[in-house]
Amino acid sequence: MAISPTAVSLPCFRTAGLTKTYGEGEAAVHALRGVDLVVPSGELVVLLGASGSGKSTLLNILGGLDSASTGTAHFRDRELTAMSGNELTRYRRDHVGFVFQFYNLMPSLTAEENVELVTEIASHPMDPGAALDLVGLGERRHHFPAQLSGGEQQRVAIARAVAKQPDVMFCDEPTGALDSTTGRAVLKVLQDVNETLGTTVLMVTHAASTAAMAHRVIRFADGTIRDVEVNETRRSAEEIVW
Repeated sequence: MAISPTAVSLPCFRTAGLTKTYGEGEAAVHALRGVDLVVPSGELVVLLGASGSGKSTLLNILGGLDSASTGTAHFRDRELTAMSGNELTRYRRDHVGFVFQFYNLMPSLTAEENVELVTEIASHPMDPGAALDLVGLGERRHHFPAQLSGGEQQRVAIARAVAKQPDVMFCDEPTGALDSTTGRAVLKVLQDVNETLGTTVLMVTHAASTAAMAHRVIRFADGTIRDVEVNETRRSAEEIVW
């Protein structure tokens, strides 16, 4: 999917009147209720809210994993909500990296081999070893997931996403299964990826304290955006306490 030269100067994402409804009639669940949003390119954005508030639903639509019921969503100059299934597949392949709460690593493959799985389908991949070096695991590249701690496994998952050299990374509760010390280490990696590579990072979390490290904080409630806060001064990930 070609991106025009002027597109990179546009916001990374724009949505207008975005809704998502699951089910029908009295059983219908309104996950998103008319979301209007602008996400500038190159920012680290934290999405906060209780379970069921709509933040993960928005992440899945912007990531091309789910479709909206009504409204529009754009990635740069392309309308995601008008793309076919094949176009969304190319969008995910060429522009998006995903990091989830559970690491989804192949247990029979080493850290390096897990990263290589993604580089084989990426259009301009990073060397797997370089990606592991970026997350501080270069010396653990030949270890299997069972030989790694939870935080190390999550960093392998981040390296796997980064190795595609995506324009945007979607992180859904990336520290949800980790203790605070390990969680801070993972947040530091995400902050470094944003600052070093210029990757736009959207992170869904319940941990309100992570808001301090973001460029922009989006708070969700009942399927709507309650407020958006831009941090004039940001904290480093090492300073985050929860």
